[in-house]
Amino acid sequence: MVNAGISRKTRFEVYQRDGFQCALCGCHDTLQVHHAIPRGAGGSDFPENLITLCSKCHAQAHGIDCYPGVVSQEDVEQACVEYLADMYTEVLPDGTTAPWYPYK
Repeated sequence: MVNAGISRKTRFEVYQRDGFQCALCGCHDTLQVHHAIPRGAGGSDFPENLITLCSKCHAQAHGIDCYPGVVSQEDVEQACVEYLADMYTEVLPDGTTAPWYPYK
């Protein structure tokens, strides 16, 4: 089966969830959707694995140094994972948590 990529509906839902701004820097320009866990590593095209980033933060997440000496690729990747984990980790009735799971 060929991966058709992120649907328009899902892309819009992710933009809407993130307030139509970069989830990391708050920029409203050149928005893109990024996979926190790459598809090649088993990450899904579901919102639980997607985050809105501006083009600079997205490039930084892929190793293109847009913020030299300020933030590393690893920092951006970690921030993406933390953002989504904080959003999708559930607190269960017994007080325990069900972890974020981006591999649906």
